[in-house]
Amino acid sequence: VRGKKEEASFRMLRADGEPEERRDVPESSGVSSQPEPQVQHRLGSLYGVPWQPPGPPIQHSPADQETSTVTQQQWHLQGLGRSELQAAGLPEAQLGEAAESSPFLLGSEVGQPYSSSPPSEEVLSLLRAIPPIPDEVVVRQKRAPHGSWKVGTLLHGKRVYAVAISGSTHHVYTCGSGYIRVWDESALQAGNKAPQAQLDLQDPQDCVVTCKLFPDEQSLITGGASQAVTLWDLAPTPQVRARLTSTGPTCYSLAVSSDAHICLACFHGFVEIWDLQNQILIRKHEVPVYGSRCVDITGNIFWTGGEDTTLYSWDLRNYQRLHQHDLQNEILSITHDPGEEWVLAGLRTSDIAFLHTRRNEQFKALVKKYTRHHSLKFASCGSYFVTAIDTRLSGLEAPSLQKLFQIEESSGILCCDVSSDNQYLVMGSKSSATVYQLLY
Repeated sequence: VRGKKEEASFRMLRADGEPEERRDVPESSGVSSQPEPQVQHRLGSLYGVPWQPPGPPIQHSPADQETSTVTQQQWHLQGLGRSELQAAGLPEAQLGEAAESSPFLLGSEVGQPYSSSPPSEEVLSLLRAIPPIPDEVVVRQKRAPHGSWKVGTLLHGKRVYAVAISGSTHHVYTCGSGYIRVWDESALQAGNKAPQAQLDLQDPQDCVVTCKLFPDEQSLITGGASQAVTLWDLAPTPQVRARLTSTGPTCYSLAVSSDAHICLACFHGFVEIWDLQNQILIRKHEVPVYGSRCVDITGNIFWTGGEDTTLYSWDLRNYQRLHQHDLQNEILSITHDPGEEWVLAGLRTSDIAFLHTRRNEQFKALVKKYTRHHSLKFASCGSYFVTAIDTRLSGLEAPSLQKLFQIEESSGILCCDVSSDNQYLVMGSKSSATVYQLLY
């Protein structure tokens, strides 16, 4: 539906997977999203423009078509085979429905063992002659961690507004006002080790509030309260590769395409679309002023959202608006799963909205707690994601949404990242970053 707001039609779930009807949530909790005074004049808001309390209800025109929903159970069933479905105690009817969409359910009748005549001796001798499959080519089930262990603290010295961790080298990049600090793996196990390097920003008053590692982890791109988006080479020695001069004063969010050819930089009221290979600004794309706090990209679609509670999707080829989904609460973060099939939006109420990128399927996981910060990060293995709300970070299994682990910090969590090898988790706070090792 182009140009029309789609009324939210979500299946409501608790974060642990239990269905629940949505109750009214007060639109204001008295919690301010304003940053500290020393950076307020540069940023306006920590991750966007100052939060405005919602105004009178907006009358929305009905969508041209109803949006179908996907339940958490249906999402979970897509990944199960017959034995797992039977173990789950599904009724015969549901087992039959699952069989229609699953190529792995066998048998003359669903739920019944497959019957056939015993194989002949010729077939058995042929099977015995087949060599075993090497371990390295066996596709193993994706694992999800069951816990975490705190291994160290990185003393950044100022607020850590953005953080990234490499899976190949386990280097950590803590970003904030005036500089970026680089920590090697040995620092992850210590509480007082000096950083490997400090990268001073061009202007000491500049502040980095968003950063993204490239898929090959050889480059980092940063944005924030400055007049440029900065591209860094990380090896062999971290250094500036290019400064992409911006048309806005503050970049609130960045997104990099899976092939690292395109970067989206989100500003107040517009998104800059950059060709990273040639370092050329392709387009300055206007988006709703109060829908430009955060940005993400999945294939040929990019997504924006913010204070106006609407998640917008745009076609990267012709720049037309595809859909807009009313999520009913302010959007603080957007991320996606590694397969780019699901987009997750973290809301000010701590709820998480899930939308399929190619089908009209969506649901919400409810938390119902107003928050200043809501960070989301999907693990590269796709089996879990983390959600950081104020001082608490939770790891949730995908797609069951069962809680895997929970971490409580002493101060507010401003950002988080998971290493691409799924071994480490890092969180930024008011003066340091905390590193956890994930336990399997």
